[in-house]
Amino acid sequence: SCSPVVLLFSNCGKMVKRVALILAGCGVYDGTEIHEASAILVHLSRAGAKVQMFAPNVEMMHVVNHCEGKPSNEKRNVMHESARIARGDVSDLAKLNVADFDVLIIPGGFGAAKNLSDWATKGKEYSVKPQVEKIIKSFHQAGKPIAMCCIAPVLAAKAIPGCEITVGHDCECEKWPNAGVAKSMEELGCKHVNKNVEEVHVDKKNKLVTTSAFMCNAQLHEIHDGLGVMVTEVLKLA
Repeated sequence: SCSPVVLLFSNCGKMVKRVALILAGCGVYDGTEIHEASAILVHLSRAGAKVQMFAPNVEMMHVVNHCEGKPSNEKRNVMHESARIARGDVSDLAKLNVADFDVLIIPGGFGAAKNLSDWATKGKEYSVKPQVEKIIKSFHQAGKPIAMCCIAPVLAAKAIPGCEITVGHDCECEKWPNAGVAKSMEELGCKHVNKNVEEVHVDKKNKLVTTSAFMCNAQLHEIHDGLGVMVTEVLKLA
C-alpha cells in the first residue's frame, strides 16, 4: 500500500510548477514594488508552485529616499536590496538556468525601469539590460510562459517584438495617471489591450500574461486580486 504522502500526490495528479521570479531591488521608486511581489508570492504559494527568486548582482542606478520621494546619494546593490523581499533567499540572476523552470514572472516597480532596463531615463529609446533580455528571450524561445505586471511589460515590448500586453488603460485620467505608457508601447509595435485592474491580458501566441497592478490608482485588494488572476493564467500555460 502507498504511504499517505504518495497517495496525496497520486490523488492530486498535478506536476509542481517551477517558477523563476526576478526582483529588481526593494521599493516602488527604485526597486521592485513590494506589495506586488508579496501578492504574487502568496498566490504562487496557494497554487503549490515552487519559487526561486533572482536579482541582478549590480549597483542600483538611482537610489530614492522613499520618505521624501527624492533621489539619494546612497549606493546600494540590487541583489542585496532584493534579499529584503526574499527574506534572504535570493540568487544572482547570472545563475538562472532556464531549463530548471517552467514559468518566469517579473513584478513591477521602478526597478524594472531602472535596474532591469533604462526605460525610466530614456523612454521610448530605452533598452533592456542584456542579462535580463537574454533570459526573457530564452524563456520565450523555449515556449515557456511569462507573466509581468505594472511597468514590467515594457521589458517584453523590447524582448518579444510585436507581443500583446496591457499596462491598464490608454486614456489618462485620475485612475490611470500613467496611460501614456500604453501609447508608447503601441509606437514600439506592440498591441496594447485596455484592461481593468482586476483583469489580465493573455497573449496566447507568445504565452505572455500581463496586468496593470499599480499602474492603476486602485485599492490594494483589487491589485492583489488582479495579480491572482495573472498567476492563475500563467500557470495554466505551463
